[in-house]
Amino acid sequence: MSKPKLFSTHVLYDQPRRLLAEHFDVEYWTENARPSRDEVLKRVVGKDALVCLLTEKVDAGLLDAAGPDLRIVANVAVGFDNIDVPACTARKIAASNTPGVLDETTADFTWTLLTAVARRLVEADRLARSGGWLQWNFDLLCGTDIWGKTLGIIGLGRIGRAVARRALGFRMRVIYNSTRRAPVEIERELNAEYVTQDQLLQQADFVSLHVPLNQQTRGLIGPAEFAKMKRTAFLINTTRGPVVQEAALVEALDQGKIAGAALDVFEREPLISDGLRRDNVVLAPHLGSASVETRTKMAMIAAENAVALFTGRPMPSILNPEVLK
Repeated sequence: MSKPKLFSTHVLYDQPRRLLAEHFDVEYWTENARPSRDEVLKRVVGKDALVCLLTEKVDAGLLDAAGPDLRIVANVAVGFDNIDVPACTARKIAASNTPGVLDETTADFTWTLLTAVARRLVEADRLARSGGWLQWNFDLLCGTDIWGKTLGIIGLGRIGRAVARRALGFRMRVIYNSTRRAPVEIERELNAEYVTQDQLLQQADFVSLHVPLNQQTRGLIGPAEFAKMKRTAFLINTTRGPVVQEAALVEALDQGKIAGAALDVFEREPLISDGLRRDNVVLAPHLGSASVETRTKMAMIAAENAVALFTGRPMPSILNPEVLK
């Protein structure tokens, strides 16, 4: 009996590759550059399963191009704003993501960015490498303290909580705003105080964003929000770029409304506004979950989702469970 056909838009790691090979006739995209839209549309035709990354837009057009055999879209990411889940549901196609395995790794990287921008690490590295450091000086590249300051977290989900947990070691005051207030025991564990978003922006020394990208959060941080922040505050974004209005961020930096920013995501990736290429902004190319261990786990969940659907086992993660009924 022939195996179902699967197209993966990335090569993945050895462990998920072995699992997929047991159950599918797999075609991988092997080029370093991400596949174009036309290339994905061509490769997905006649496939029973699609494993994709957040760079692939899975909409009605792609689903229709795939044809009636497609049964699952397995996204190797927690966020799924690249997938039209209702369009999948209408065609009885399962859609899945990879929650729960990248929380700690992304929280680590959030703190990497936070400490780097606060202590001017990128500037210091550039100076040291260039040979421009000729002598020690008392006020050379002085940054700002982190310990004892106020951390404001917008979105206290799994990643937001992991970020808050790390703040305990810095003896920080943690305030947060979220769609739903956390249970009292979680607030107690994290020593976190629920406040309005305006209060958070007005009081926080570091504002860290951890919300999903949706209609409510797109453009969440704009001119009005920057106007409320301290001039000494820093914005940290490791969630999705369009949560921040980039033009407003550049304007806030130009006018000194905030002290700086550390960004792992951008409004139109991989494009980065020239206005963000400045000393008080730390830039990273979407590396939040980028450890070998975590990316392997993410790929394994995507592979397990695909295998489970075709073997009749419960899927580890599904965004539209109604299609299984």
